Amino acid sequence: MTVRRWLLTAAALFALAQLVPVPRANPPVEGEVDAPPEAGAVLERSCYDCHSNRTRWPWYAWVAPASWLVARDVYQAREHMNFSTWNRYDAEECADHLDEIAEMVENGEMPPWFYLPLHSDARLSDADREAIFAWTRASAP
Repeated sequence: MTVRRWLLTAAALFALAQLVPVPRANPPVEGEVDAPPEAGAVLERSCYDCHSNRTRWPWYAWVAPASWLVARDVYQAREHMNFSTWNRYDAEECADHLDEIAEMVENGEMPPWFYLPLHSDARLSDADREAIFAWTRASAP
């Protein structure tokens, strides 16, 4: 296959990929998590794009195949824990989520490494981490 034919085939596949529909919905917010202003600001800046119904869909969420990955990540994150439906969780689920938030922030697992290059504002400072830890400790049963 010649280079020109390969490039034309790749361009055609890329164009066809754009026709695959990808849902990018932001369902209504049912209730917000009760966090102090310092922790709430960190959550909004660093967590809400994936873990809430207030996702800010970036430009690359409209271009396949990146759109497929972004949509999958957001829907999986919301399924796991959603700050916009926090009111649905019972006391035990809230406690489990709070423990997991503290653990993942402490271990540097959240926000994920692959999210940070294009979202540098989501990077957590020591003060941000402390605000999250203070909130999770104060809110734990």
